[in-house]
Amino acid sequence: QVQLVESGGGLVQPGGSLRLPCVVSGLTLDYYVIGWFRQAPGKEREGVSCISGKDRSTIYDDSVKGRFTISRDNAKKDTVYLQMNSLKPEDTGVYHCAVGTPVPTSQGMCVLAGRRYDYWGQGTQVTVSS
Repeated sequence: QVQLVESGGGLVQPGGSLRLPCVVSGLTLDYYVIGWFRQAPGKEREGVSCISGKDRSTIYDDSVKGRFTISRDNAKKDTVYLQMNSLKPEDTGVYHCAVGTPVPTSQGMCVLAGRRYDYWGQGTQVTVSS
């Protein structure tokens, strides 16, 4: 049984940082891609970032480039992190991690399309507010 568990969310002031871990069990991440998605109240879900479990190639949405970093733990190989710096109020939402199969493109091995992901976590709330 595949399970994904996110944590690390909370309330943070604009300009602050958070790190969101996603722990995956039930499969080996070497053969999959892992994505982070977020959904704000009243808005559609949007892709934030993704990483290939095999070659560590990454993709970022333009809205988070230079501020967010996705990585896979070299020691805890079942864990993927989303490091979020310089947070803005528009980053507020429920953040979900998801696992899917690789999709080779000219940019890498993953895409920020939710329909390409098969397994999802319950999410963790991130609120950026003063």
